[in-house]
Amino acid sequence: MFSGIGANVLILGLVSFLTDVSSEMIYPLLPLFVTGVLGAGPAFLGMIEGVAESTAALLKLASGIACDRIRGRKGLVLFGYALSSLSRPLIALAASPLAVLAVRFSDRVGKGIRTSPRDALIADSTAAGLRGKAFGFHRSLDHAGAIVGPLLATALMAWFVADLRTVFWLAALPGVLAVALIAFKVRDVAHPVSSGDLRAAALAPARHIRGYLLILLLFTLGNSSDAFLLLRAGQLGVAPARIPLLWTFFHVVKMCSAMPFGTLSDRIGRRGVIIAGWAVYTIAYAGFALAAAEWHIWLLFAWYGLFYGMTEGVEKAYLADLAAPAERGNAFGWYNCAVGVGALPASLLFGAIWQRFSPQAAFSFGAGLACLAALCLFAWSRSRPSAPKTTTPGP
Repeated sequence: MFSGIGANVLILGLVSFLTDVSSEMIYPLLPLFVTGVLGAGPAFLGMIEGVAESTAALLKLASGIACDRIRGRKGLVLFGYALSSLSRPLIALAASPLAVLAVRFSDRVGKGIRTSPRDALIADSTAAGLRGKAFGFHRSLDHAGAIVGPLLATALMAWFVADLRTVFWLAALPGVLAVALIAFKVRDVAHPVSSGDLRAAALAPARHIRGYLLILLLFTLGNSSDAFLLLRAGQLGVAPARIPLLWTFFHVVKMCSAMPFGTLSDRIGRRGVIIAGWAVYTIAYAGFALAAAEWHIWLLFAWYGLFYGMTEGVEKAYLADLAAPAERGNAFGWYNCAVGVGALPASLLFGAIWQRFSPQAAFSFGAGLACLAALCLFAWSRSRPSAPKTTTPGP
């Protein structure tokens, strides 16, 4: 099952698992802490998350460009994870909403610095014909951490501690362990170093992958925050007490499906799996528009989880297939930036359509853009090979 998963991929998967355990011990409790303990309003909470995610998106691009111009990617990966893991628990010291903003900003700076070099390092460490499996494995462990973190925080609050700040301090432990794994177990992989040319033309994504990135951006504009799915679930009768269970179920589907579909893309080609995943998304959003009962929501969340399994790792593996070794960091930087930057207008547009017209109109809009993006990807990639060259080893 795990054949072909190299040591670097295994360790980086464990690092993502531990980091997500740490992050998800805090994140679900953050709205309660900011509004209930520190007295901020929902608008300030939204500003915290908006600033944090926008910062991360821009830094993913900068770190991707930078890691192509230095010999080792590990240093940026280690620094990014260390900054996040060491700053995140400092929310426990926050005495004002501004202090939380500063900590979240620092946390997302770390995420922005580490993400693109980490993705490039995974690609560097894996043979071309196994990249779907490797990225799927990494995403599976990431989702596993998103399951364990909230459950661990719930258990701590239920039986051991009654103070949110104590939970935040305890969240430091898996984060520190993640940083130690990178420092002592991850190994740099030699890769061609890109020129130091910093002109705009040299920093732009390579011509042969621009179409792919633009199509991803188009899809992202229809891919709004999953918070809207939870809002729709509440509208259709899912009780607040069952929302965490629904969310956990959703992550279980994502975790279980990421590696099998990544492996499938190694065998039959990335393009077909991505297009099929976007078709699953189209059907899911159409289903959320038409849903009328709670059991519809549970089925749709399971179906929607398959979309993540079919696309998250495979999109990155396809990008690694398209990008030359000397431009992988740059390519992942633009990929992560496009997805991150597109997420904000996507959610704003979705929310505006929901409020102005109806949730049915909003979900129909998202389904329509996903369908259009799938058609564009099919048309753009028709002349390209749909499967990776399995005989080409990673560097």
